[in-house]
Formats: sequence, structure tokens, C-alpha cells
Amino acid sequence: MSTITTFHAVLKGLPRTVFDRCVERHHADKGCKRFHPWDHLVAMMYAQLSGSPSLRALELGFNSHSMHHRRLHTSAVHRSTLSDASERRSAAVFIDTATWLMGQVSRKLRQEMAPLMFLLDSTSITLKGREFDSWTLENRNRNTQGIKLHVLLDTASHAPLWYDFSAPNVNDVTQAWQVPLQSDTLYVFDKGYCDYNWWAQIDAAGSRFVTRFKSNAGIESVGDLPVCDEAQGIVLCDELVRLKYTHLGKQRLNHYDKELRRVTIHRPDKGTPLVLATNDLDSSALEIAQRYKERWEIELFFKWIKQHLKIKAFLGRSPNAVRIQIVTALIAYLLIALYKQAHGLTQTLWHCLSLISATLFESPVTDMQPPRTRPKRTQTQVAPQQGALQ
Repeated sequence: MSTITTFHAVLKGLPRTVFDRCVERHHADKGCKRFHPWDHLVAMMYAQLSGSPSLRALELGFNSHSMHHRRLHTSAVHRSTLSDASERRSAAVFIDTATWLMGQVSRKLRQEMAPLMFLLDSTSITLKGREFDSWTLENRNRNTQGIKLHVLLDTASHAPLWYDFSAPNVNDVTQAWQVPLQSDTLYVFDKGYCDYNWWAQIDAAGSRFVTRFKSNAGIESVGDLPVCDEAQGIVLCDELVRLKYTHLGKQRLNHYDKELRRVTIHRPDKGTPLVLATNDLDSSALEIAQRYKERWEIELFFKWIKQHLKIKAFLGRSPNAVRIQIVTALIAYLLIALYKQAHGLTQTLWHCLSLISATLFESPVTDMQPPRTRPKRTQTQVAPQQGALQ
């Protein structure tokens, strides 16, 4: 069948030449006779977009559409082959693919001349039970057993720019040192990323940050800043502060020696105020509070991918298989965003995913406007005769 399908249209966001370069870079097709890396990606993408609950369901569902395999440049999937590939094949090709797509989405969907604002946070993914315990039990913390996903989210494109994995017992700020910093950018993160030396790295990169002070932070006030009339009752205090101590522990020097700004915000729904820390000395206190409030967007991103993509039930139980499936979920998210942009769809990303899932092997449907309601009958319309069927 020559008609292009929705699945094929979604995969067009990833040029085959780009993927082949990733494969060549990592020699990922060495020794492959039949099930190549592209076949692996297509099968895992099908699992994400169709919501296949198991390898058997993936095999039966995907192979039932064999007439479309040729256009997708793939062939039938065998669950044992897919399982072996996810367990043994390096995730490097999937990681490079996701990284390339992150750059594409950010460039195509970013609003021109919009200020750069990135959100940093992590989410835990629970992995317990048979075969998971062998590699997740010893690295668990008191709240989570599994794996932790760290993401840097671009607020303009609502797409991830960077991600990493760690065990649940690894401190968030440890992974934060791996984040590639850009100049003239605002980074927003919670108090789990309290490391004054990392804050100094952001400042040295020519960027700003907004976060929270810990309750036991050693700081001293330098001077108060005026609070405008419209912020009265919301901004309790706006002041310049310095860090008291020159050492962080016995052997670590504190390299942040500049003035910081401490903004205290009233929270009517909480018993304690919100104490913000920032190196932005120019914006108003209300603007700083609003930027920290927008940090909630990354929580919504984590909620979205957990609810609508397949990163709770896993098709493989090895560390490699879990990472490949999570990275494929990010690839699916990015390709859906590119598909939405390419077809000029105005509906939400969830509506786009629902439409894609429903028409995966059908012709692409680009008209997502809500159905027109039937117009009300006006007085000029002829009323039905008495006794006629209503």
C-alpha cells in the first residue's frame, strides 16, 4: 500500500540520514543480520504510540499491519529478538537521537527573541519486583526504589533540552554539574539544588538563577531594597545578602563571594513564607516570584509523560532495556511536538497524541477542529405538525 500513514508522518521528524549517522558513530549495526537499530527504534516507537502493554501485544499489533512495513523500512517484529536487543544493544544510538531531536524542537518551536528560561528538576520512576530488585535494591532511598530521570526543560518550546539518569540515592545537585550552561539564560530550580559553588558556575557563565534558600542557610543581610506599592502584602521583604562562610564543610571552599538577593514571599495557603534566592539584581520582586512559580511547568511535563507515554510498565527489566524505553518515550514526545508544529495543529499535545494513536496506520488527519454543533431552530423554521414524530 503506497498511502502514507500517520506513523510514517510522525517518523518523518527524524531524517533517516541523521539516525544512520548515529548508528555509524557507535558501530551499533555491527553483527546485525536482520533486526537493525532502525527496526529497534520503530518497534519501540510503536509501543509508545500504541500503548502496547507487553511484548506479545506489541508483536501481534505491529505485525498485523505488515502491508505498511515496507514504507517504514522495517519488517515483522519477534518479541524474543526485541527483548534481546533491548537488553544487550547499547542505548547510545537512542540517546544521540533524542539529543538531536531536542535541538530541533527547541529551534523550531522557540518563540523568536523570547528570553531563555530553563527549568531543572528530577522525577523518580519506581522499579520493584522480579529482575528489577537485582539492580535497584541496593541504590534505593527511603522513598523510592528504581531510577531517577533528570530533565532541563525549555519554557518557550515546552521541550527537554538535556536529560540524565541516576540512582534514587544520588543527590540532585550532583547531576546538575553535568548540565551544559548557556549565557544570558535564567535557570529555575528548587532547593534540592542548593550548592553555592554550582550557583557560582551559573553566575560565571553569564546567566541568572532563581531558587530557594534552605532554612539553615548561613547568610547575612547587606541592605534592604524598596518594595513597590503593588507588591505590598505579597512581598514581605526584599534584601541584598552575602553568604557568611568561606568553607562548605571541612575541605570545600565556597567560591560564591558576590551579593545575592533574598526575596520573601507571603503564601496564604502555607504557614511559612517562600524565601527565594537569586543573582538577578534588576528584576522586580514580583517578577522573580512569578518565575519561580513557573517552575511548576516541569512538574506538569513529568506528569504528562508518565500519564500518556509508556514509562511505568516496562517491556524489559534490565537497566539497559529500562533506559532505552525511557529515552524512546522522550523521542516520542519530541516527534509528536514536531508533528504538531509541521501540520499547524492548534490543539493540545494530548489531543495530538490521541489522534496519532487512533490513526497510526491510517492516512494522517490534520483537521482537529471540534465538531460543529447543530444550529438551534429559529422561529422562521416550520414546526412539525401535531402528531408527527418528534
